Amino acid sequence: MAVAFLFNEEQEVLFLQKKQQDTFLAGFLVPIGGHIEGDEMNEPQKACFRENEEETGLKKDYIENLTLRYILLRIKDNQEIRIQYVFIGSVSKNNTLFESDEGSLSWVGYKDILDYNVSATTKEIVKHYDQVGKYNEKVNVGSMKSLKGNPEITWGPLEDWELPIFT
Repeated sequence: MAVAFLFNEEQEVLFLQKKQQDTFLAGFLVPIGGHIEGDEMNEPQKACFRENEEETGLKKDYIENLTLRYILLRIKDNQEIRIQYVFIGSVSKNNTLFESDEGSLSWVGYKDILDYNVSATTKEIVKHYDQVGKYNEKVNVGSMKSLKGNPEITWGPLEDWELPIFT
């Protein structure tokens, strides 16, 4: 999956309100994004731009500084590794949005996100971004797990260990 947290000039983030009858995250607020198509496997940003246009009508040119900031990993049924690419970008609130049949769009104040019906993954991303991510440009990798039945993500910066400082 490739999703985006799109901030406007008022520090609000654009979310999609999933329909109550949806089979996955029904009624939840989710970041804009979705599945990566076969030809996008090596280009998650391309998938993110496509999903944003499909769900909001926002063309690539209207989204600024869309930057990969998080990669989340989890294993499903001990067989399938799922990867979610999370981008952070900015967009003007003055842009016209076109809603898709996937749900309704809304701007949520960044400081208020945790008060809404969002997934545990979204909560953990917001907490990490607030404490660490907004203060640097690093890509962080999160390993998802359950701690006594509660979802948890263990974070680490993605770095190149072959940099000259280790030689």
